[in-house]
Amino acid sequence: MIQKDKETVLVGLSGGVDSAVAACLLKEQGYHVIGATMSIWDKGRFVKGVTYKDACFSPHEEQDIEAAKKICEALDIPYHVVDCTAAYRQAVLENFKAEYVSGRTPNPCVMCNALIKFGALPRAAKEQGLAFDKFATGHYARIVYNESMGRYQLHRAKDAKKDQSYFLYRLTQEQLKNILFPLGELTKNEVRTLAKSYGLEVSDKPESQDFYAGSIDDLLDMPPKKGHFVSRDGKILGDHTGVWHFTLGQRKGLGISAPRPLYVIELRPETNEVVLGYVEEGLKSQIALNNMTWLSVPFERKDRDVYVKVRSTQTPVRAVFTPKNETEGMISFFEKQKNPAPGQSAVLYDEDGLVLGGGVIQKAP
Repeated sequence: MIQKDKETVLVGLSGGVDSAVAACLLKEQGYHVIGATMSIWDKGRFVKGVTYKDACFSPHEEQDIEAAKKICEALDIPYHVVDCTAAYRQAVLENFKAEYVSGRTPNPCVMCNALIKFGALPRAAKEQGLAFDKFATGHYARIVYNESMGRYQLHRAKDAKKDQSYFLYRLTQEQLKNILFPLGELTKNEVRTLAKSYGLEVSDKPESQDFYAGSIDDLLDMPPKKGHFVSRDGKILGDHTGVWHFTLGQRKGLGISAPRPLYVIELRPETNEVVLGYVEEGLKSQIALNNMTWLSVPFERKDRDVYVKVRSTQTPVRAVFTPKNETEGMISFFEKQKNPAPGQSAVLYDEDGLVLGGGVIQKAP
């Protein structure tokens, strides 16, 4: 075993099995490990309609903190709670509302990772007086240093089903060089087996699947505003109470009868109209990206073949990326994609699973 006694690692603990096993592995490898959980819940602010706790942003945060505390006690490592509430409200919640109201579909997990988990959390921990050399989490992804390029590179995880690189594409070189992902070479089944071997109480704990534990209406706090469901040719199909209740590709909850299932294929916030159509009407061959970042490779002003994910659960699909400049470009798919949503992220990979970079979908012409 390579001893790492001189290096201290702060591990972001969620109270779940992945981050717990990450802490165990690092301690086993000889690092000095400190556990920390970020507190982001605005107590008393969002409670209406919350009936379950399987989410990152939840009023049951105290239960996760208690679980993380027990993990640290079992490992005999220090534990701290770090208040990131204000930073989270500004960077994630305010952005979430602004995007939805403008008819876009935000990705709060991407924003949270870049600005809070790998930004505000370690920064606030140092402000609390914690000293550490590296920061680690239970994310499924891999970081490799490319000596010839002098660049840290993010790769997809060994477990393709659990890979979380899509949510991490906005990290920076400065962040990557100080991050450890102990689970990148493991599968989820292997992690659960390790958790049981370590005697962790959370070995069978279900993982959080959602961003928020209640209705997004709680977060948006928008009064009802009557609008119309319309067809592409302008025919009124029904009424709704606000364009912000819908996302592209949505099929459930529309309440409109038709010979075939209808989907949301366009949102028009300026007129408060939700355009409905059949599945083929939402297929797109191109998307325009802005707010792009280049993580593992430097920007090049040339077309390149890439593999793209326009949603986190998608298998990367073949496409051609055409840059406009360093922060804007066009993706042309080999096969049309269903309802790529403005506001969501498109992440670019090479054939080996290297994260090249990514951007925010501006429009799907």
